[in-house]
Amino acid sequence: MYGRQPTNRGPLAGGLSGLGGPVPRDVIVLLAVILATLAIDVLTGGGLLFLRLTSAAWAAGYLWQLATYAFIGYGPPSLWILLALLILFMFGKDVFWQLGRRRFWRTIAWAVIGAGLVAAVVDLVGWLLGFRFGALYPIMQGERVLLTILIAAFATIFRDATIYLFFVLPLRARWFLWIEILFAFIAFLRSAVDGTPDLPGFLGICAAVGITYAVLRYGGPGRGLRRAWLRLRQRQLQHRLERERRKRGFKVVRGGDDGPWLN
Repeated sequence: MYGRQPTNRGPLAGGLSGLGGPVPRDVIVLLAVILATLAIDVLTGGGLLFLRLTSAAWAAGYLWQLATYAFIGYGPPSLWILLALLILFMFGKDVFWQLGRRRFWRTIAWAVIGAGLVAAVVDLVGWLLGFRFGALYPIMQGERVLLTILIAAFATIFRDATIYLFFVLPLRARWFLWIEILFAFIAFLRSAVDGTPDLPGFLGICAAVGITYAVLRYGGPGRGLRRAWLRLRQRQLQHRLERERRKRGFKVVRGGDDGPWLN
């Protein structure tokens, strides 16, 4: 499944490789962009709002926001930003060395743009139905969606690795696909309590997790949907064959690669 991945680098057995080992320049640049854009936005009093994902993406045609929002640091300056960058570095480093530069950025691009489209469409549909969400989708802005994508990528690639939740509770990496969605749901409930339910942001995070998984498991959302459709067709044919067998009293003999034959 990962035939083109580098084989001489990767996470230590059982979990993340931490802060040691070679550091990919791409991940350092990514962290620097997040920190620099956060500083610029704070010092200019929100001067980078036009690059964040907002309702203007569909209302005013600001389509570039679908690609730029993930690289603009979000939130007030706090220790959370440093912790988020540290976690982003740890997961990003292992994912980068496992995928290589091309697949690393392709996965991020698919997930960022796909999640942005989902959020924008949900916001538009809500507006048409008379629901009003906030103009900004805080659950999925900046480093938050990047963290979601890279953790989902790690959970997909190293599904049997051990990650310590809150640095204490050991869990298999694959469970973090669902844990991310759970955390996003809690954030959605909190936004609802505050009076600005961020449904577009929550569904955008869900889309980011799903798209990342599809890209790494099946090569892309399109190929994943095709495989899902083929599985559905196979099950339908098997069900039809079983129904005919019961109806007509046929005996089904499976002949290896030649498929089932009726005798």
